[in-house]
Amino acid sequence: MSPRRLLLVGEGNFSFAVALNQTLDPSTSLTATCLQRPADLARDPVAQENLQRLREQGTEIRFGVDCTQLAAAFELQDREFDRIYFNFPHCGRKAGVAKNRELLAKFFQSCADVLAEEGEVHVALCKGQGGTPADKPMREWHNSWQVVAMAALGGFILSDVHPFSCEAVPGYKCTGYRSQDKSFHIEGALNHIFTRSLAFEDLQPRISRIKLGDQWFSFPEPEVLVGKLNRGFLETTSCHPVKTINEQLIGELGKAFPLKRLKCPSPLLPQGGTSVLTFSNCDILSSAFWISLCEDNSNSESLTGETIQDTEDFLASFSELSLPKCPRRDSEEAANEEMHDQAKICLRPSLLVHVQVVIQAPDFLPGSLHILSGPVFQKCHISPFTMPAFHETLFILGFNKTLKDDCLQSLLDHLNGILNSLLTQTLLEGSRSVEFIFEPNGKDYMVNVKSHNFGSICIKDLIVGSITTSATSIIHKDLCFVCVSVNLDLLAMLVWGISDWRMLWTFDNRFLKNFAPGKIEPFKSYSLYPPYYVHDISFWLDEKKSFDEVEFHTVARAVSQDTVISIQFLSRFQHPKTEQVSLCYRLTYQTCDKALTQQQVASMQSQLRKEIQQRLHVTPR
Repeated sequence: MSPRRLLLVGEGNFSFAVALNQTLDPSTSLTATCLQRPADLARDPVAQENLQRLREQGTEIRFGVDCTQLAAAFELQDREFDRIYFNFPHCGRKAGVAKNRELLAKFFQSCADVLAEEGEVHVALCKGQGGTPADKPMREWHNSWQVVAMAALGGFILSDVHPFSCEAVPGYKCTGYRSQDKSFHIEGALNHIFTRSLAFEDLQPRISRIKLGDQWFSFPEPEVLVGKLNRGFLETTSCHPVKTINEQLIGELGKAFPLKRLKCPSPLLPQGGTSVLTFSNCDILSSAFWISLCEDNSNSESLTGETIQDTEDFLASFSELSLPKCPRRDSEEAANEEMHDQAKICLRPSLLVHVQVVIQAPDFLPGSLHILSGPVFQKCHISPFTMPAFHETLFILGFNKTLKDDCLQSLLDHLNGILNSLLTQTLLEGSRSVEFIFEPNGKDYMVNVKSHNFGSICIKDLIVGSITTSATSIIHKDLCFVCVSVNLDLLAMLVWGISDWRMLWTFDNRFLKNFAPGKIEPFKSYSLYPPYYVHDISFWLDEKKSFDEVEFHTVARAVSQDTVISIQFLSRFQHPKTEQVSLCYRLTYQTCDKALTQQQVASMQSQLRKEIQQRLHVTPR
């Protein structure tokens, strides 16, 4: 491994450089810089003594280095620093918070040019300046330096923060701007550690091509689900927490019941397909993503390797499905029109759509738990605990009707014990307990977790699954069936204390480094206190078309790349003369794993206005 390279900027009397140098490994190189020229420090005996010690130790010293233009101070081959320190930055004299924010913003943008890919930027700030909850007390946002928002302008996220300890660097004496005699008050100061964020990418929906019978069709993946298909979280080689929690759940239930693991069918369902759930009181398909297929006669060899691979992975078993046959028409044109009308598929909103296929199978084994696990996709309102894509595991148990009460109670008892055991493996604040709540029909249950403190969010109840007892089979008429559906993503969030569902879908490799095989420890986020931005939007409704609020949330998810975390209805206004109706909503933008800037949010908000006008037929005000 090459020696670590450290860069110090904004040094005053160079006492920090001397103190830090004493703690470093010999293989670590240190470059200390300041804005002043040598002549500016000539009359400072402390600075002169420290400079002499640094020279004797072989430390590189550079004068006249502007921390907002670091690329100009170093040749290309001299960059790639592993760590950059900036202690108590300040514009000097009575500069206000706006000027100091500007200094930070330019500094972070400059750091991006000279920092190694996995490097860190350390910024020490006086008590309250940063404007994060780590400050005690925390200043109002507008009165702080907004350090996380300024860092975002350079593509950085706050990954750690801790008290600034002078004891850790004995001999360090903080000085004021340009080595003025008056030093900063560092009691309660904090050291903020920033790392690079993954960049926002303009991900485009992929086009998939499938064959049904002798006919080829193509379709784009839903824009809101870009980056959420074919992720393989449940594959054998995966170490993702949803895989871990699924295996533990299955393993513990396997101690009480014989298991039969089934290969999960394709997540694509044809319109009118026979695999759709037939429970009389179930309306799960109303939340499905419906996709129209386009007839495609292009040469399959012209597709890119990536598209072909994606299609094969995602639609491995789709060839076994078929679209409903069209009624015979007299004219070929009419037949083609009918085929076009019916050539639709949907992404399954729940594994429950496969229940009938499982229990009608000739090899169905009464008394055994039949298990399906896979991703599902639902349109839903934006909230901290609702997600358009998640992983579900489904347990199906069939037993003789005469044993219904005993078998059902046994399954409920084991499930309750296993879930409670999983939820108490981490030492998190707040109590958690599982309870089964009757649905209005008096037969089925919701699996409810009571939790008082969940990360930074307080919740009273969280539904992590369902228990259905209303399935029947025309083949096994003497059997009763129980179907247990568990949302693995929500369960993993509770077990590890992951307060944001979007973190489960991040492409940042740092996420998986939190999870060691065989261990369950509280999750530590590498992105702390991300800034949030609030924008309002209002629009006139089209009198001739109904307004779908779920679709509005779905469009907002897609346009913002899942950065909208809240949509709050504010008001409804009806014009007294035209009687036209206007709605107003408040949108809150925030990321969990990326640097998000006010400029990016403004662009997203502008694009959202265009998209809702086109897709929802409303007129933005």
